Amino acid sequence: MAAKYAFSQTLKEVRFLFCQTGEHSGATRSFLARAYPTMKKNNPHTPIMIREAAGTQPRVYARYEFGKEKSESLAGLSDKEIESKVTELVKSGI
Repeated sequence: MAAKYAFSQTLKEVRFLFCQTGEHSGATRSFLARAYPTMKKNNPHTPIMIREAAGTQPRVYARYEFGKEKSESLAGLSDKEIESKVTELVKSGI
């Protein structure tokens, strides 16, 4: 799992948005509870921001060099599906 979260050199920031109580964000919350410590340990200088807001659909954003961004919806995905989406975002560079 450690190599899975070794971020691309061009990645500047990862942002997670989700609802702190909604059912649709449950898998995102469990993914972050499990994976955040590993991601932060392997990438101590890359900001990983967690934003909770009532009614927000779960989404992950990746910001790369030159202000380019990619985002993926996490609504309706399982913990493992979220893991693969996040891995895809943090490994790819624009």
